[in-house]
Amino acid sequence: MEHETREKAKNAIKNILEAAGFEVSLVDEPLDMSASRGTECVAVLCSNDPEKIGEFDRTNYSMVEGETQVACTKLLFTLDTVISADHCVVWGVNEFVRYSGESMLAEILDRQLSLTLVPGRRSKPENGSVPVEDTGQEPSGISIPHLPVKISKQQAERISGTQGTANLRFMPHWVYHFMSSGEQVYQDHHIPFDSEGWGSLNAINGMKVEIDTKAIEKGDIPAESEIVQPRISKDDANTRIFSEIVEQLTQRVRIKQVKGDTIFYEETVM
Repeated sequence: MEHETREKAKNAIKNILEAAGFEVSLVDEPLDMSASRGTECVAVLCSNDPEKIGEFDRTNYSMVEGETQVACTKLLFTLDTVISADHCVVWGVNEFVRYSGESMLAEILDRQLSLTLVPGRRSKPENGSVPVEDTGQEPSGISIPHLPVKISKQQAERISGTQGTANLRFMPHWVYHFMSSGEQVYQDHHIPFDSEGWGSLNAINGMKVEIDTKAIEKGDIPAESEIVQPRISKDDANTRIFSEIVEQLTQRVRIKQVKGDTIFYEETVM
């Protein structure tokens, strides 16, 4: 691999790994870079040289963090379609094009690229992503919290009973959790405000929607899906939700008072 081509490949792979949340550092020969993400470590080589690749495949690399030593995954990028490396994640032209495009899309959408590197296998989306066999579509590499996709594109077209192509849209919602505690005393009455709950607000039309928060998963969405951008901002949603919770917790209190033969009722809002 020519020096200029190798440098371009290094820069592109650095961008891909950073889009997936890795911290990338350039290192001395024979490696090109190393990357870390949490407890993961990756050693990267860009080469077409069979000897360098063979040495890279045979060598074990590790990262020492404190008193813990973590084995590194080895990522090889090569333009040679014949070379194999059983102990490395091998990226050729197809993988390079795929992940370069997905990392650019993730950056545009301000999302983190979902990427798991498994030696001896092609890279795949992280746990929690939508499996290809369930949706009939390739993963997009874009990872967002979402409700599970339970039917495929083909099933949706059959269920609709109409002509045309089904498109999968992810509608944005603001999911919230609130806790309230305390009380107010009015005359001899104690009015509690203890409450807790979950809810969600449609970020397009502002309607309240019941969502099972335990069903929310974070992972790849199917390729060619549309992520609808919210029309209601987070600040606006906070204002609406806060107002609704205050109204929900507001209590009308009626207090009975007896003076002689007269009974008085006093009402107040708290």
